[in-house]
Amino acid sequence: MQLDHDQLRQLLSLLGESDIQELRLEGDDFRLEVRRNLPGVAPVTVLQAPAAAQPPPAVPVAAAAPSVPPPSAAAARSDLQAITAPMVGTFYRSPAPGEPPFVEIGKRITAGQPVCILEAMKLMNELEAEVSGEVVEILVENGTPVEFGQVLMRIKPA
Repeated sequence: MQLDHDQLRQLLSLLGESDIQELRLEGDDFRLEVRRNLPGVAPVTVLQAPAAAQPPPAVPVAAAAPSVPPPSAAAARSDLQAITAPMVGTFYRSPAPGEPPFVEIGKRITAGQPVCILEAMKLMNELEAEVSGEVVEILVENGTPVEFGQVLMRIKPA
């Protein structure tokens, strides 16, 4: 698979008009990652093999503002870290039907460990923990649609 500059610009334009918050695309000689889960402007990273031509410069993609604010976390304790949805999608606790969940309440997790999957447009996106600690709350039922910024679970950092 090859991706030229015009195709890259067209892809970024389409992504800018969509609700997709994260996209990974890999070919034989390139890897493209786009993330818009932080407020403001996020960079697009394009990596190509050394034998290929110069990679195009990073192109900023504006983050899409959620049309509906996420549910408030007024009852959240200040000592807990919230794991929020970086995109709109469907929440899944396990990697596949019939398999055990990624995490359970009371279990310890480490930074970088997958905690759930968010499905968006038939793409399965693993969400990884940003901190190590203990899972205190899981606020979303398996198979439930979630909104951008919605609190999925809370962690007591170690």
